[in-house]
Amino acid sequence: MTGGSLGLRTGSYGSLQQQIQNGTLQTSQARKPSKMLLSSSREKEKLLPLICRYVGRRRVAMLLLIVLALLVFVFGSFTVNKESNITSHIGSMTPYRSDYPLSSNPPGVEDNHGNKNYFEEISLKGNDQSQASSFPPPPPPPTTTSSSATATSVTWSNPSLGHLCGNFVFPPPPPAGSKRIGPRPCPVCYLPVEQAIASMPSSPSASPVLRNLTYIRDEYPIKTETHGGSDFGGYPSLKQRNESFEIKESMAVHCGFVKGSKPGHQSGFDIDEADLLELEQFHEVIVASAIFGNYDIIQQPKNISEVARKNVRFYMFIDEETEAYMKNSSVLDSSKRVGLWRIIVVHNIPYTDPRRNGKVPKLLLHRIFPNVRYSIWIDGKLQLVVDPYQILERFLWRENANFAISRHYKRFDVFEEAEANKAAGKYDNASIDYQIEFYRREGLTPYSLAKLPITSDVPEGCVIIKEHIPITNLFTCLWFNEVDRFTPRDQLSFSTVRDKMMSTVSWGINMFMDCERRNFVIQAYHRDLLENMPPPVGRIIHSPPALPVYNPMVRPPMKKIIRRRGDRKSGQKRHRKVVAGHRDNNPF
Repeated sequence: MTGGSLGLRTGSYGSLQQQIQNGTLQTSQARKPSKMLLSSSREKEKLLPLICRYVGRRRVAMLLLIVLALLVFVFGSFTVNKESNITSHIGSMTPYRSDYPLSSNPPGVEDNHGNKNYFEEISLKGNDQSQASSFPPPPPPPTTTSSSATATSVTWSNPSLGHLCGNFVFPPPPPAGSKRIGPRPCPVCYLPVEQAIASMPSSPSASPVLRNLTYIRDEYPIKTETHGGSDFGGYPSLKQRNESFEIKESMAVHCGFVKGSKPGHQSGFDIDEADLLELEQFHEVIVASAIFGNYDIIQQPKNISEVARKNVRFYMFIDEETEAYMKNSSVLDSSKRVGLWRIIVVHNIPYTDPRRNGKVPKLLLHRIFPNVRYSIWIDGKLQLVVDPYQILERFLWRENANFAISRHYKRFDVFEEAEANKAAGKYDNASIDYQIEFYRREGLTPYSLAKLPITSDVPEGCVIIKEHIPITNLFTCLWFNEVDRFTPRDQLSFSTVRDKMMSTVSWGINMFMDCERRNFVIQAYHRDLLENMPPPVGRIIHSPPALPVYNPMVRPPMKKIIRRRGDRKSGQKRHRKVVAGHRDNNPF
């Protein structure tokens, strides 16, 4: 076929052959609408009203909505499945080493993915599991052993892995939402209660260097320095304080209760003789708490096994003010028991500040309970929701540790903690400044990577898990002396005592993640906040007015119309006009 077979066009463009021969192909002229375009536009004009006509019908519109909803559902399911597959793959490849929130990690520490503000939980006891070079294989699906919404415990059910929690894998933490922007609990792998009890060491842990620890008694303590201290603590001098950090095989230190023949008897913080006999009995495990100044409401433990109910003792220390309130509200009777708690009333409390009085049983449990192996301290505002044996196995026995405390969820530097205490009005600002300046002159520095494997200088001190051996008893004694000398904000003095002891003896503390602590205790509000909270406002439902029942036999009452003088005159005119215009009533 040749080019001439294309033929000639008779339109406004001229022939295609003629344009090519002229060397120009003119495209600036407007093309006339063809018959095909005109017909298609006319069909659209006819089709558009037809579509609108049928779409306007309800059945057709509902059908379209259903089809659209199905499409959205199918697309959403595909997206969720795809994201879940990716998340499960990541979770199976990454061991649990993160904390809530991620910003609580020291700056500059990176994980194996290159992300800052994320670091591995490093055991201070030299555990090799946290330093494994290769990730373990994905474990089998977990079985949840706690139904609590805020405290989730997970137990792996594959006995071939050796330790049931040896390959525990934790998925990445969920992002903060608009309703829960603060720290949250995270899953913790607990052994079943029977296996946890079987994991209890048969003999006490070895106390490094220190073997014999005794306590100073002084019936007439004298204050030799101008700042800090109390009769209850014995006013240790700065020289005695500094010497107490030099760990030796045998030591005698100030540790409260300096008066009286024994702790709780004419020593301040006095306890009834019948209760003292109870406290001197041998117990393998106890759980202790305190409420002073009627500051909190007793929280009953949950999810406690029958074995723990039988063998573990729960003790709650209260003062006379709290006792009077509990008796008036019929919470406490002659049995001295409130649920699982055995109530111990304290007389002659040594301090006027209830918070400082609470530090006595918190830090000096080994003096009140001289024959106890393990203790779990929880603040009065907390509710225990995991069995004590499972807690001891997870944070002491499994880690080969004898002292465990959670690190603060947000702050890990003492200087930042001090500023936060001042901003929140936790204590007198001048006293906080004096304490921090004293520690700074002794050599306290801001937290840095040079302190690794120590991961934080600030604890969340509302829970203390402890084995009662000489080295841990010494630590809590010296920690209490700092609280007695300076402010009752024990977070400020914790790292100073720890670092001074660790500089002379090979001993460390298991500082676990705060999201794990939130797994086994639930925090409630203090009493003053609960009493000042407004009652919950119920939803008001306005019911529509009842419709009148129509009865054709009953005529509604006629409303009396009151007319003004002007209205009456105009009304009469209108009435006369209407009457005059009526043909049947015309008298003429």
